[in-house]
Order: sequence, then C-alpha cells, then structure tokens
Amino acid sequence: MKVQARQSEQISAGETIIEVKGLIKKYGTYTAVNAIHFQVMKGEVFGLLGPNGAGKTTTMEMIEGLRQPDGGQAKVAGFDTKTDLRRVKEVIGVLLQSTSLFDLLKVKEILAMYASFYTNSVPVEPLLKRVLLEEKMNDRVKHLSGGQKQRLAIAMALVNDPQVVFLDEPTTGLDPQARRTLWDIILGLKEQGKTVVLSTHYMDEAHILCDRICLMDRGEIIALDTPRKLVQSLQSDSAIEFRLPELELLAESEKSRILTMLQSVDGVKSVDERKDTIILYTDLLQPSLIDLIRKAAEYGINFTDLATRTATLEDVFIHMTGRSLREE
Repeated sequence: MKVQARQSEQISAGETIIEVKGLIKKYGTYTAVNAIHFQVMKGEVFGLLGPNGAGKTTTMEMIEGLRQPDGGQAKVAGFDTKTDLRRVKEVIGVLLQSTSLFDLLKVKEILAMYASFYTNSVPVEPLLKRVLLEEKMNDRVKHLSGGQKQRLAIAMALVNDPQVVFLDEPTTGLDPQARRTLWDIILGLKEQGKTVVLSTHYMDEAHILCDRICLMDRGEIIALDTPRKLVQSLQSDSAIEFRLPELELLAESEKSRILTMLQSVDGVKSVDERKDTIILYTDLLQPSLIDLIRKAAEYGINFTDLATRTATLEDVFIHMTGRSLREE
C-alpha cells in the first residue's frame, strides 16, 4: 500500500472549524486535562500526540460532546458542544478507541443500520469502496480481520458525511500493512476536504499524516506546530544514542563529570539523559561521532548499543519531558 507524503508542510491560514478554549476535566483530585487551548483549521489533519494517559482521549471526547468538561469551551463548525450538541453531532463522525460490532450482521447490513440513524447519509456501497471493503460487503462481521473491522468502523464514522472526523488511536494493535492501509484512507479523507482529528502515540504515524501536531503530556499541551518545525526546535538534524549501563550507579560527581564531557563533544548542541540512555543532538554527525569515541576512550567509558539516526518527534518529547512517548 502506498502512503503519500503531505502535500504541504504547513496548512495555510484559513477557516477555523474547531476552537478549544480552556478545557478542563477532573476526576476527584486528578486533573486529566488542564485548561488547554487550540484551534483546528478546516481541511487539515490535526494530531494529538502523547503517551497513554496524556489526556488525548478525554480531550477528544469533550470536543465530541461525549464527556462533559469541568471548565472551558469547545466549538465545532461554530456550534457549542454544551448548548448546540445536536448540531455538533450532525457535523462530526467518531471512531472510538474501542468499537463494538455486531458479529452476525453482514458488513453492508451494519452500515445500512447506522445510516438509518441519520436524516442525511451517504450510499452504502460507494462508502464501502472508499474504505476498501466492497468485496466484503456480503461477509459477516465476525469473518473480518482486525484491519478490516477497523476500516468498517471508519466507514460507520463517515456514514453521515461529516465535516470533521475524530479518530482515536485508529491503528493500535494492527499489523504494519493494515496500519499503512488506514494511513492511505486517512490521507484520502483529507483530499476529500474532510477535517481529521487524530490521536496517536505512534510518532511515525503523526509525522506522516498530520499537518500540525499538538504534543500532550499529563493533561497539558507542551508544544503545537508542524512536524517539521517541532523537530527543528531541537536545533539538530541528527541524534547519537547509546547506553551507559553503569551510569546510575556512579557517584553524582563522577556522573556530572561524564555528562560535562559529553556536552563538550565536537558539534553537540544538547545532551539528554534518561536512566542509562544518553542522546546527543548534533548537526555534525561524523565529527561528533569521531570525537565521542576518542573522548570515551580517554575517560575510560564503555558504552553499548550505539546508534545514529535522524532526530524525530520522539526526541522532541524526550527533550521536553525526560520520558519516552512509549512509556506508560
């Protein structure tokens, strides 16, 4: 399956279709979403990226009107989710993190049933073709693969021809081929003029699909920009990553000495330390790598699992929080 690149790095200034102002959600003393603000522009793929527990799903559910906020306001296509919820539901389609399907119904039957819930809906067969299920329309749901069931769930979210489509971690648990098939479908929605709000904890997915990314952690927005500009905020093109297994066992003075030495490596702009893993960010990969090996030998440092790579959104998150996107 082909996955096309985004046609532009940054969506041009246009019409705002979602406006979030100071949204808050608390559960007892725990604040799941802490007074966040952002706008989504019409026709863009807008990503909510963060680890599990960052507040992505709660944020989406408040915008969709599925969860009542404890403060703040959200509007979709000009309709307030508190006072105009019926109108909001008419212009959105939602793929929940977990969708229950009727296993004994045929694919076309379940989609026709969902279409009957709306005053206006799109024809079933062209919709199934759009999500690559036309050959499965007469199969029972229980015979579909995981990826096919997820594509059916997306079709259910599109049955009312919504202006805005919310996809909550749509590729979690899918194999690589099924993930890429969904990526093509999501990019196809953008080509059709739909606005897509996508939550994910996969950095590659966010980088490929999203025009802009809202990076969330512990209920707050820590960065919001295009994928390119978020990575550029590191001010480094490349990363050198390795492990120092004994780092956590060293005295603070010795640990400080080693980190100071790493900061002095030729071309290194910043150093991130996470447990026993070190990441050096540099624009001069080869000189930095040569100088790192030389100085490690001088200091008697033995590192393992050395790897070099291009800086990623994962690095942006680690740099800002000291934790990985993949950590629970």
